[in-house]
Amino acid sequence: MLNRRADKLELIRIAEAVALEKSIDKELIIDSMENGIAKAAKSKFGSENEIKVQINRDNGDIGIFRKLLIVKNPENINVEISLEDALKLGEINIDKKIGDEILQPLPSFDFGRIAAQTAKQVITFNVREAERERQYNDFIDKKDTILSGIVKRLEFGNVIVDLGRTESIIQKNELIPRENIKAGDRIKAYCLDVRREPRGQQIFLSRAHPKFMEKLFIQEVPEIYDGLIEIKSSSRDPGSRAKICVKAIDTSLDPVGACVGMRGSRVQAVVNELQGEKIDIVNWSEDPAVVVANALSPAEVQRVNVHNEERKLDVILSEENLSKAIGRRGQNVRLATKLLNYEINIMTDEEDSERRQLEFKEKTDNFVKNLELDETLGQLLVAEGFSTIDDIKDSTPELLAKIEGIETDTAKELIDRAKEFYKKDQEEISNKIKDLGLENDLINHKGLTPGMLVTLGEQKILTLHDFADLASDELTGSYDAIKGERVRIKGCLEDFALSKKEADDLIMSARDKAYQD
Repeated sequence: MLNRRADKLELIRIAEAVALEKSIDKELIIDSMENGIAKAAKSKFGSENEIKVQINRDNGDIGIFRKLLIVKNPENINVEISLEDALKLGEINIDKKIGDEILQPLPSFDFGRIAAQTAKQVITFNVREAERERQYNDFIDKKDTILSGIVKRLEFGNVIVDLGRTESIIQKNELIPRENIKAGDRIKAYCLDVRREPRGQQIFLSRAHPKFMEKLFIQEVPEIYDGLIEIKSSSRDPGSRAKICVKAIDTSLDPVGACVGMRGSRVQAVVNELQGEKIDIVNWSEDPAVVVANALSPAEVQRVNVHNEERKLDVILSEENLSKAIGRRGQNVRLATKLLNYEINIMTDEEDSERRQLEFKEKTDNFVKNLELDETLGQLLVAEGFSTIDDIKDSTPELLAKIEGIETDTAKELIDRAKEFYKKDQEEISNKIKDLGLENDLINHKGLTPGMLVTLGEQKILTLHDFADLASDELTGSYDAIKGERVRIKGCLEDFALSKKEADDLIMSARDKAYQD
């Protein structure tokens, strides 16, 4: 019986106990009880009634009421009442008028099994939701920090971590490969995300993220914590190797030495936490050529050609340093690429020389064939920095005439021929695009030139969906290790000198359009 005094006081005691245990406001618990009892009361008095329950916070008295709207001519007695009948319910309604709501007291009742189960479900659900909201609010500020807890259990390769008042999850792909974790272990991890989820864990941790390594260095190196040394970037192959790039704000400090510590104590503490992961600490510089030379250690770099606009670096080194720079399965150059956010092309001096000679010949042949020049003049233009017919088309007679051996009349003739070739070339390309059957959604995709469209069409990439399904490496080309040999995989748009970022942007924007529905 709900009207027994012992039961009433027990409700208040239960609310206080649950609130204390779950770290939830007692008011939320009592509100949940009111909702649960109201749900049970509906099954007793009829679901068409609008039931309101009030629990006295001091003595536990429970009032069950039916909400009624005062109207002139009631039609539904379950939700409406006349003003005359409302006044008969008590002096509390003496000031009420048509349009107001009143609460009609209902008799207390014994919960049946089904009604009690309904009330319990509502209370349990509301308490769980309140607890999850409290967890979210407690941990949203801890995002991007390191959290520590006890491994509670392992589920399908994921690790559930007890953080004290709540649980978190390290998903399988966020663990360090081959790491042996058991229930009861104390573990540190990077708080990757805190989000509201209808079911399951809300707090997502990671031990594989590069930020985890960065945060560990902040803990171990006081100079980083104090802002005297700045972490510029990092990259990881979890469980195997990592690189971290550091800059000294205080120029009197050696940033690499500070991160290594006395006899390697500081970096070793981080290595131990990362299960023996080898860490290369790279000194930062404004010059990307210096950074890449440091990042590709232990390989000795001869020279670096920097293409800032395309964010590309051509790294030239000797044959014996080639395998060191690339690393096992391309690991060293891959980590360096992520560290600098530059595309890195590794080549020997001989390969670089061959590449330059080939480029020179291709550019010369282009001028000779399409502008009907003799080879000497073609070579002269290439040597002076003219790479394409567009360069000549967009030049001026005055600029070309400055080149020794080119008269003003010759310069004008070169520009006229370049413009004429450009006009014919554009017409041919337009016709070819039409003949290849490219769809308009791909033709109109921002960033793709007519020449690129022809190349894509020749490789049967005809729709925006086809293009969106490509990877950026398939556009720009890449190196791969096949049976121990370093092999160049040609990209379908490699001839257009796309940077990695440009290729990524083209593909991501295509995916946004192609799959927006």
